[in-house]
Amino acid sequence: MRNLTLSTVQISTLQTEDVIQFSSPTSDDTTAVLSAIAFDLDRNATFVGTESSQGAIMVWKTSNRGSPTPGNGSFVFCGSYTSSNAGIASLRVLSESNQLVLVTRAGDIVVWELDDSGGFVADADVLGTVESGIEAVAWSPDDSLVTLATGTNVILMTSTFDVLSEVPIETNEFGEDAPINVGWGSKETQFHGSIGRAHLKADKEQVNVEHQGLVNDGRPRITWRGDGAYFAISSRSSSSLRVIKVYSREGHLQSTSETVPGLEASTAWRPNGGLIASTQNEARSGPQDARKSGKYDVVFFERNGLRHGEFSLRRPLQDDGSGYKVKDLAWPPDSAVLAVWIERLDGDVVQLWTTGNYHWYLKQELQAPGGGHFTSVVWHPEASLRLLTTTTSQLLSRTFAWETCADANATGTVGVVDGDDVLLTPFRTQNVPPPMSSYQLKTSLSTPSAHIPSAQTPVHIALSPTNDLLASVWQNGRVSVWSLNTRIGPGKEKVMDPALIWTSGLCDGEKFWRQVTVSDVTEGGKRTVRVALLGSENGSDHVAVHEISISDASDDKPERERFLVKMPEANGRLIASYIPLPPLWQDIDGEISEVDHAQDIISPICAFPEQCFWATCTVLDNTRLFVGLAYSGKLYCVTPGSQPVLLANNANSFAIASGFVIFTTAAHDAQFVPVKMLVQHAQNKNNEEEELSLANGNSTTQLSDTWEKRRVERGSRIVTVVPSTMSMVLQMPRGNLETINPRPLVMEVVKADLDSGRWQKAFVSCRKHRIDLSIIVQHNQDAFMAGMSDFVDQVQDVDYVNLFLTNVGRSQLTQKAITDVCDAVRRELTIKDLSKYVNSILTAHVVKSPPDHEAALAMLLQLRDSQPELVEDAVKYVIFLVDADRLFDTALGMYDFSLVLMIAQHAQKDPRDYLPFLRELRALPQYYQRFKIDDHLRRHGKALSNLNLAGPDYFQEALEYVDRYQLYEEGLTIWRGTEQHQAVLTAYGSWLFDRRDYKQAALAFTEAGDLRKAMVAHERALEWQELFDISTREKVPGEEVKEIAYRISDELLSKKRYLETARVYIDYAGDIRQAVVALIQGNELSEARRIVSLHSTPGLFEDVILPGALEIRSQLADDLTEMRDQLHKQIARMQELRIKKAEQPDAFYGTEDINLHNVDAMTDVSMAPTAFTRYTAAPSVASKASKRSSKTKRKMERKVGSGRKGTVDEEEYLLKSISKLGARWTVTQGEVRKLLPHLLQFSKAHRVEGEALQQAFSAFDTELREAIDEIWKKPMVEQEQPVDSWATRMQEKERDRLMDPVERVQKPEMGVVEWELDLLRTR
Repeated sequence: MRNLTLSTVQISTLQTEDVIQFSSPTSDDTTAVLSAIAFDLDRNATFVGTESSQGAIMVWKTSNRGSPTPGNGSFVFCGSYTSSNAGIASLRVLSESNQLVLVTRAGDIVVWELDDSGGFVADADVLGTVESGIEAVAWSPDDSLVTLATGTNVILMTSTFDVLSEVPIETNEFGEDAPINVGWGSKETQFHGSIGRAHLKADKEQVNVEHQGLVNDGRPRITWRGDGAYFAISSRSSSSLRVIKVYSREGHLQSTSETVPGLEASTAWRPNGGLIASTQNEARSGPQDARKSGKYDVVFFERNGLRHGEFSLRRPLQDDGSGYKVKDLAWPPDSAVLAVWIERLDGDVVQLWTTGNYHWYLKQELQAPGGGHFTSVVWHPEASLRLLTTTTSQLLSRTFAWETCADANATGTVGVVDGDDVLLTPFRTQNVPPPMSSYQLKTSLSTPSAHIPSAQTPVHIALSPTNDLLASVWQNGRVSVWSLNTRIGPGKEKVMDPALIWTSGLCDGEKFWRQVTVSDVTEGGKRTVRVALLGSENGSDHVAVHEISISDASDDKPERERFLVKMPEANGRLIASYIPLPPLWQDIDGEISEVDHAQDIISPICAFPEQCFWATCTVLDNTRLFVGLAYSGKLYCVTPGSQPVLLANNANSFAIASGFVIFTTAAHDAQFVPVKMLVQHAQNKNNEEEELSLANGNSTTQLSDTWEKRRVERGSRIVTVVPSTMSMVLQMPRGNLETINPRPLVMEVVKADLDSGRWQKAFVSCRKHRIDLSIIVQHNQDAFMAGMSDFVDQVQDVDYVNLFLTNVGRSQLTQKAITDVCDAVRRELTIKDLSKYVNSILTAHVVKSPPDHEAALAMLLQLRDSQPELVEDAVKYVIFLVDADRLFDTALGMYDFSLVLMIAQHAQKDPRDYLPFLRELRALPQYYQRFKIDDHLRRHGKALSNLNLAGPDYFQEALEYVDRYQLYEEGLTIWRGTEQHQAVLTAYGSWLFDRRDYKQAALAFTEAGDLRKAMVAHERALEWQELFDISTREKVPGEEVKEIAYRISDELLSKKRYLETARVYIDYAGDIRQAVVALIQGNELSEARRIVSLHSTPGLFEDVILPGALEIRSQLADDLTEMRDQLHKQIARMQELRIKKAEQPDAFYGTEDINLHNVDAMTDVSMAPTAFTRYTAAPSVASKASKRSSKTKRKMERKVGSGRKGTVDEEEYLLKSISKLGARWTVTQGEVRKLLPHLLQFSKAHRVEGEALQQAFSAFDTELREAIDEIWKKPMVEQEQPVDSWATRMQEKERDRLMDPVERVQKPEMGVVEWELDLLRTR
């Protein structure tokens, strides 16, 4: 579905003055005909050779540096050679040896040495001569071999012209690949149907005579396969018929083609190796010649010589075929186009043919300038789709590109050029697979005029983006515009009825017209069609604008107004626009200008970073957005006054439709970029100077994450997008079409329908394209709720309503939104027609969140009374929606046995399963019956309420029921304010006591008045204040109180609540000594001394306090020793680990060097990093693939950081341990601060111990702080900006895994605590 479009044209002209200047002084012949081309790919230059009638061969050079130079170029003379026969057989540049090789038809092999600039180092050097002359020459694609054909032999030589083989050109052998005869007989003995075998007995001599008349020169032709493994020669056989012989690279004959009458000399092997192309002329000798088909075909052969398909040339032949013959065939490097060089009496033409779906399309016809003749036609060996042709004095270089001709209006029409025909298909109504089409439009004129040449293939066609118009332009300037009149709706009329509304011939000198755009505007009943043409002449582009005014009156002739604007450069492109705008022109560097054709003013507005051959313009909120795709695959967008934005760097096609820029990529996906987002982004970046990229790494990368994407088939390209049908047509590499409905396109149409209140159309679109119907609500819930009545009126089908409600119930809407929508639809349906929408109403009850099954069943009861004929179907439907057992339980919970029986019968439940149970329930009292039902349904709270209503006789059972299901809160609520309330409270307290929730149990017992149990609960909860308060109020005997005091004091002491223990001993046990002992254990010396003084017991000071202080001092000293030993051991181990890690970091962690290069795979000794270092004493762990259970994973997580010696986690464990040591030291400082004042005051011995304790602790405090500062000291390393690469990312990942534990473990904060006493400092 693509056309071959002319992109650039370069013309280099050989001036007569130059020929005269460099001709030999002794020669009076100043004519020089360009006849050969050679490419210097290293220097990007082109050499051409000229011939003269007196044997002078001249070599010229033209530069192609940068790109095809815009406009006209000139030749630079390089050298000359004189031969007796001036015919050039071959001209070739050998890159490896820096030589230009000339082979003449006289047999001379001439070589020029080239310098770095491409100039000749010395005069021509004749390496040798073939005495018999050379008829044909062909070099292998890699320039390592050359094949020469003389009149009798085939010579294979190396690039240094050493002969590898020489074989006769005529032989009766088939070759090494001769077919094997399996006994099926010869062609003469086979069955030939009604025609018989008479046609095989034609007069061979007559055939030979006719064939000799068709052959142009009788010379052989040589062609190489693209990989250089084989070459083929087309030559005459002994019967004077041409055959194609295939030779191997060593010069061995492989196969010979079958005999084809009328086979001509032109031969070209497709570079991809598939087929060998040649031509067959079956022109009739006269009207009575019925033995010939009269066709002129391009035929194909396989390497084994068998024929493999053909196609016919389109141009009419003369009766005898004279004046029209194929001169040569040529393939480009990518094998996509076949160039057919045709000689005609009225001027040569080169036809460009492409194939798709087994059909050959004629895409371009290139006429020789001035009706002359071409002298050579070749494709550039590297630049794809660049064709070079020569005339007698000009070198023309044309570059082509693939382009899809599609419009963006409601028809979705696509046009494909095929010779005189334009194949049109409106994809909105028909999806016709190529090569077929909906309509074939003939572009040739039925009555050609004198000033307009005969019709031929248009060089470019364009469809209007806004209206149903088609414009075509020919190379000579003829332009035509058709109104296609495409039928959009269904009907029996023609799918298209094109009408030619205007045609004209420009005939502007030697301009090469190559592009056309068309648009129209209708104002005041007058339609103006604007046709813009782009051509080039004398090194610059020209834009011709035709404004054709067409009135509504059919008799009025169109009025034309023409403008011609000369552009500053050549090889630009016109940019189509989706709305009528002045012509837009893009130069070769990507700068976009607006052409004011009326004022002849060119105004630059913005620029792409490079020329984008495929570009278009759209407008959003009066802002123009230009989107362009370059040859490099980069897709850009830009707005006036902003910097260009790179959307993708691997795009292969794009389109703009439905508010999206849609493009496909080489990664086989389609992406949908909102136009609004691009315009906003470009406007926000107007002040930035650097080019922004949405696809590469900068701050705008997250925008690409919001684009919708979908996978497409490999190699897919966009043909067209039809917004009205929400479809996008893709073409696969093999040529077939695929129509998809992307979600973004569908959603745009659905949203537009919802905004316009077209509920049914939106619903049908969502249903057809499998989009969640809840989008109807999510798009605008308020508008949906307001238009509920219209929604029900439009979507009348009950099944559609049910489907909508089901989708809403399963959607991601909030629970409240689902409920509101279902209730609103249910109310509206009830008002509209209850009997019609009964199933929909039931659906609304069931699908809302949470489901209201009881309301649905209640509706069934309502229908049973009012409309019994609907009940049966309604019951079956609700059973279809909800599980029957669940409905049975719901009906049972409504205490309506008739409803239960109705559900059970329609659900086809076994009566033996439910009838006995129902009979048992019917025999019970009402509330006890309901209790049994609720208990059966596990509605325990409701069952307890019904059991209470059954009467006081069932209270004991109710109490047991409360205890069984822990319904204490419900029970307390039910029996509040009754005599049974205390019993429930007591049961609740006992349950709490058993659960060890003693505080809550004590409150429950107190509330119930059971103070004895409350005392036990308070004692278990260690709430001694509440305990002794109750004991006082209950007047518990003193001995029992004392016993309780000793018991609870022991528990408080075990919890290290020393002050509270002493308080209980003093207040309720009267034991001062035990109180002082408890205070001493808690290092509460100040309180102990106060108690001794208060109760006048000085003996306790000597017996308990003084020795207790020394005991506390001893314990603190032991703690200090333990902490010092821990610090010394861990610091020593830390230093050892860090020394080893610094010396051999890779070996320490068991990792590989990630900077190794050219390593294909891990070696046998490579292994994954383990949890052990190389210094580990434990055996290494073998790598094995196994699945770990969750329990094992948790166990492994607990092991991480466990600190086993030798593991990689050991250092982190040591750091955490030291950090905990700092926290422990802070707590110990507080204990020392409480002890030191008393050691100072008690006695001299105590003072000495205090001084020693303070000195030891002060020294350890200094040592610990210095150790922590040393361990957590970080080196200052300058961080260089990393270069983004694979190696850098791997290094970052490895660095994260091997992060220094110092960075993971936070340094402990060692605060300043004033714990020392100045009086105890050593003087």
